[in-house]
Amino acid sequence: MTDAAPTPWLTVIGLGEDGLDGLSIAARAALDAADWLVGARRLLDKVPPGHAQRIVWAGLDGTLDAIGAARGSRVVVVASGNPMWFGVGATLARHFDPREILTYPAPSAFSLACSRMGWSMQEAVAVSAHALPLESIARHLYPGRRLVVLSRDGETPAGIAAFLSERGFGPSRMSVFEAMGGSRERRIDGVAANWWQPEVDPLNTVAVEVLAAPNARIYGVTPGLPDDAFIHDGLLTKREIRAVTLSTLAPRPGETLWDVGAGNGSIAVEWLRANPSGRAIAIERDPHRAEVIRINANRLGAPSVEIVEGEVPEVLDTLPGDPDVIFIGGGLTSGDTLEICWERLPSGGRLVVNVVALESAAQLIAFQKRYGGTLTQLAIARNAPVGAMTKFDPMAPVIQYAGVKA
Repeated sequence: MTDAAPTPWLTVIGLGEDGLDGLSIAARAALDAADWLVGARRLLDKVPPGHAQRIVWAGLDGTLDAIGAARGSRVVVVASGNPMWFGVGATLARHFDPREILTYPAPSAFSLACSRMGWSMQEAVAVSAHALPLESIARHLYPGRRLVVLSRDGETPAGIAAFLSERGFGPSRMSVFEAMGGSRERRIDGVAANWWQPEVDPLNTVAVEVLAAPNARIYGVTPGLPDDAFIHDGLLTKREIRAVTLSTLAPRPGETLWDVGAGNGSIAVEWLRANPSGRAIAIERDPHRAEVIRINANRLGAPSVEIVEGEVPEVLDTLPGDPDVIFIGGGLTSGDTLEICWERLPSGGRLVVNVVALESAAQLIAFQKRYGGTLTQLAIARNAPVGAMTKFDPMAPVIQYAGVKA
């Protein structure tokens, strides 16, 4: 026998720029019956005064506590557009039992922008410059790709135009929609390279049709970016080895990677390009290389890489939480590193290690005999000139360990 479903007491209503005129009969009835009304001041101002007491959204924890304290009353939260799309609805559903919540969404900025552009929604890509750094769009820069970018403020369109132009995508067509769905709605069309509006209405959404200039660098969607895509000092996991390594790491949505001895951050960056819902923590002792990681992450569309400076293995004890996957591509100078990383992995966690030095390989052989897993030698050779002819120039073989913690 199952427990009876809880009675909904919390209602989330999406408001468009047309305010109350755009609400359904059911949403308007819930709003009129509210004992408590919660939302940003801009949205609360759209609702005429009534008997409901008002809570202005001021910080996540404090507002959630105030909503929880009103349980048993009729609480209505007003949000922008569709609250379940980059909105507060999902936050409330994580904090309270979803069965206690009723949601009345309005059209999202994404759906409105696609309708204005005549784009099929399933063929467009949504990017939030509000929740993520603007550099996140770099991962989506392919000719013909259609992007809908949720702006952070009135300067975001100009920032997008500059970002596109700097990377060889200046011909891209941009349409900025201000205050969509209301009486103030305005559309501004232009080309990124010639964008002339330094600032527009703070409430705006940007539609971009990506077009490339001849000098644009266009990368593939699979792991294994060209070596020269990264700024590095020569200590780089080469393209072919990196592609195999990402395949062995096998990113899964939402997983956390520790990149131990990250160097220039190529593995952490490619992990997030392949797994944008995941998390990557790059651990590097050298401050200059840590800054290079940050630059590479921003340039290549993975600005959410978290960089931790410190010595391995000591710094590992300071990291909160447990990783799903650990990659060691540097920092295997201490005999304790393998054991400490293995200990931090949860059951089912994965460890991948690349080494070149024989001393490090000896550590891996002993570790594999104790804990299981596989050892693979990766040997790559590239063509190189020899006089007037060509030869294969072999790289140093890489020994790769891959294991799953039972």
